[in-house]
Parts: sequence; C-alpha cells; structure tokens
Amino acid sequence: MSHILVTGGAGFLGSRLVPQLLANGHHVTVLDNLMYGVPSLAACCDKHNFKFVRGDVRNVALLESLLAEADVCIPLAAIVGAPACAQSAQVTWDTNYGQIVTITRFNNVKIITPTSNSGYGIGGEDVCTEDSPLAPISEYGKSKVAAEDEVLRVGGISLRLATVFGMSPRMRFDLLVQDFVRRALRDKSIVLFQGGFRRNFVHISDVVHAFVFCLDNYYSMKGKAYNFGNDALNMNKRQLCEEIKKVIPDLVWFESEIGEDPDKRDYICSNQRAREAGLEARVSLADGIEEIVRGYPMFDKEPYGNA
Repeated sequence: MSHILVTGGAGFLGSRLVPQLLANGHHVTVLDNLMYGVPSLAACCDKHNFKFVRGDVRNVALLESLLAEADVCIPLAAIVGAPACAQSAQVTWDTNYGQIVTITRFNNVKIITPTSNSGYGIGGEDVCTEDSPLAPISEYGKSKVAAEDEVLRVGGISLRLATVFGMSPRMRFDLLVQDFVRRALRDKSIVLFQGGFRRNFVHISDVVHAFVFCLDNYYSMKGKAYNFGNDALNMNKRQLCEEIKKVIPDLVWFESEIGEDPDKRDYICSNQRAREAGLEARVSLADGIEEIVRGYPMFDKEPYGNA
C-alpha cells in the first residue's frame, strides 16, 4: 500500500476521494488550509491510516516535509473558478502552479494531477483530443496548463477532467450542473447566456474511480494526459437545461441576447485515450441530477461555491 499525500484533500473532490483511498488500505496524509471552513473529512478520523495537516501548499518547507514521507502525491489544492481566480492572479499561480514546481523536485514521488479540459478554451468545431492545441482563456486554465506541463515533464499523469457534477461533503453549487439544478429548484427558471456553448461532463464518483485506476495502473499510463469525461455528456447549456427539465418539469429558461457568461469555454472532447487505457465514465446525468435534487434540502439557500 502507498503513502499518499493529497493536497487540498478536504475540498469538493478530495472529500470523496480520500475516504476511498483509506478504504483501499493506503496511508493518506491530507494538507489543506480549510479556507472554506468545512470539516469535510471529520468522518475519516477514526482511521489509523489517516493524517490531517492544516496548512497551505504555498508553505514550501511544510510541503517538502510531507513529500519526503510520501510515495504518491495527488495535488488537488487549487484556486478554482473564474471569480476566485480573479481576486488575485498571484495567489492563483502560487497555488496552482507553484506547488507543482515543488512536488516535481521529488523524483521518487508518483504524481497524479487533475488539470481540466478548460485548457481547450474555445475549441472550434473539431473534437478536442489530447493532441489538440491548448488555448486556455482564464487564469485558472492558464495556471493549470502550466502545471500540467511540469507534471508530464517528470513522467506523471494528468487527468483533464470534464466539468464535474454530483454531491460531496464539501459541496460546490457554483459548478454548472449544480448551479442550474439549484436555480431550477429555487427559482424555477434560468436566464441562459450563450446557450449554444458546449461542455463535457462527468460525475464525481467516476472521477474518484479515475484517480484510483491511475494509481493502480500508474506505470502503463505515466507520462501522458487523459481527457476524462462521459462520452454521452458532450452537450451545450441549452441541452443541459432540457435534461434538467426531465427531472424538474416546471423549469423554464430564457435565452438572453444581452450579457455573456464570464466562463467562455466552448468545446467537445474525445475521451478515447482514457477508454483505451481501460478507464470509462458511467454515471448518467439523470442520476446525477436526481442526486443533487435529493441533497439540495441539506444546504442553506445561499450557494456553496469557490468565491
């Protein structure tokens, strides 16, 4: 079993991934500053193979001390989302890129990093593969593309994740599916900007499986980036509204000609490389929407997000 360091392990992805890694018998150390104040890993504290360190990945000495004890690093810590990244470009780069520079200095540590297929920016009419040119639009996308370059340079694995949906102990309602479902439940309506813009989507449990799969198959997958989303879920925002309406029938939406989405990503992705490696997303959008509907009453009216 591995000793795995997960930075940002108390976040949206980490609070689903860490319990699975512990259940699989790995020793897991989480480094997280709990900037959103959610003790999402409290239920893991009865596991003797779990350790939590409260701190910041920008503390190089602290990060290096934890890396010296690790076999694997999964760097989930990041400033994510256009509003959060806009608050400070320096903090964004120091967090999203700077920690990777530190991690890659440890040659004996395997690295499995989430990037994002947001690096494709406005992908045009062609289907984006891992060989397509990267043209990130946001500071988030630019910093993560630079971080990916470092990880691949030392032979790690990068998962270019589609837009993630589903429930988590450290919930985010600012992600597109969650946001639209929240609006459908709260307002019964959505004002849609640039409804033809396309995305690929993937359920959070499929993402957890992807990290575990990469860990188990590290040596056959190392040194490459992998698009990872659900092939059935390449769709535009208008189509997403139509899928939500199947679950929440009283939803209506209005397309505005004025204004624009601050996140201008528009692309469709091929997940063939991951599929050929044996990795495939399976959870349907309908199941994910129903899951969010069941979970919504547990949360306050104000959205949980990364801003």
